[in-house]
Amino acid sequence: MKVIDVKTVLSPAIAGLMMCTGVAVATAQDVIIAPEQDTIIREYVQKKPLASISVPGVELNIGSTLPETVEVHRFEDVPDVKYEYVVVDNRTVLVEPGTRRIVKIYD
Repeated sequence: MKVIDVKTVLSPAIAGLMMCTGVAVATAQDVIIAPEQDTIIREYVQKKPLASISVPGVELNIGSTLPETVEVHRFEDVPDVKYEYVVVDNRTVLVEPGTRRIVKIYD
């Protein structure tokens, strides 16, 4: 009869799980908007409001992707803001150009 050492089996499994969890956390938090940039974005959105739209079937979560049918808008004449935005359900949503991934949601 072969005896299995539980520590030998579980240690690599736990390490792998921790690595996967760490990657998920890093991905969700990889977008950092400086306070100065955040202020510029908020002021711009107030000065140039967009009509709110509804996007059925899409949950507004950081990391979610907006469909191609949703028109996103650039921050015109604003230096150092590389994101685009749209207003969904009365919430301003910052989107990464190209991927259309939601990076920040303003309530």
